[in-house]
Amino acid sequence: MDTIKVPGKDTRHKILIYALSMCVWCKSTKQFLKDLGVEYEYIDVDLCTDKERDVVRKDILKRGGELSFPVIIVDEKTVINGLVKDKIKEALK
Repeated sequence: MDTIKVPGKDTRHKILIYALSMCVWCKSTKQFLKDLGVEYEYIDVDLCTDKERDVVRKDILKRGGELSFPVIIVDEKTVINGLVKDKIKEALK
């Protein structure tokens, strides 16, 4: 499963977003991080194969996240469900 990397000036954190390609909240989350100048990677889960979607589902649940999108994973440990700007900013400190 390929991730798409979005370059940014702030590379202090490893950020992965599980998103849906047509989801307004997912698009807004990507734009929010881009506006902050943060480098991140994302996977549009709806464009994955069934097998890849199963891997994503298991990964989200293993990390304690919910199966609602977007799912933002910061530094492999912080999981944020949805576009919660305050939580995202806090995780990026």
